[in-house]
Amino acid sequence: MAGSRVKLVVSERTRLGSSESRRLRSQGLIPGVLYGRAEPVAICVGERDLRAALHTPAGTHAVLDVEIDGGEQHSAILKEFQRDPIRGLITHVDLQEVRLDRAIHSAVVVSLVGEPAGTKEGGVLSQVTTEVNVEGLPLEIPQHLELDVSEMHIGDSLRLADLAVPDGITLLDDPEEVIATVTLPSREELPEEEAAEGEEGAEGVPEGEAAEAAADEAAETDASAGGDTVEG
Repeated sequence: MAGSRVKLVVSERTRLGSSESRRLRSQGLIPGVLYGRAEPVAICVGERDLRAALHTPAGTHAVLDVEIDGGEQHSAILKEFQRDPIRGLITHVDLQEVRLDRAIHSAVVVSLVGEPAGTKEGGVLSQVTTEVNVEGLPLEIPQHLELDVSEMHIGDSLRLADLAVPDGITLLDDPEEVIATVTLPSREELPEEEAAEGEEGAEGVPEGEAAEAAADEAAETDASAGGDTVEG
């Protein structure tokens, strides 16, 4: 879904530094930066407010109407964020001010839909590409792009050119880039005769002799390596 706008009220940060960032997080606030056409502005935003803004139908591609301390609003998008590796909470956020009448570049997730006919034939569906780069106006960037794989049989591949994209959106990656394939399972089993011969060969060698042969081979290897060494 595209075209979603969400109001986000933030506060400007006057004190910077890691200790101040920790203090803000302890109060349920997330430090961040709003990058715009002027100088970057250090901000902080309520964790709940940010989470709500990024969980609309437009997801992380929502256009945020950022209001700083009750002042004018800045149209912005999520540029980057960092998460706590243990708790999974957002610990820092970067926002990028945009013009709604000017195209931007963005990465969009590709979602596979449908059950391939090839999986019913014993094949395995693999998604090679999970994200594609697109260009479009901020309000037209979709949350994700869907690719129907239901008609895929064993040996089939779908490429970037097979993606249906909304009007106003341009794909920036190579149209021949593979997105999904259906192949036979990669595991190969030896023919029964070869497997039987291998078992007989293993049984025909006493354990002691096998160990001695391995030791001899290792000794020869060490000796060969030592013979190539030139002392100064």
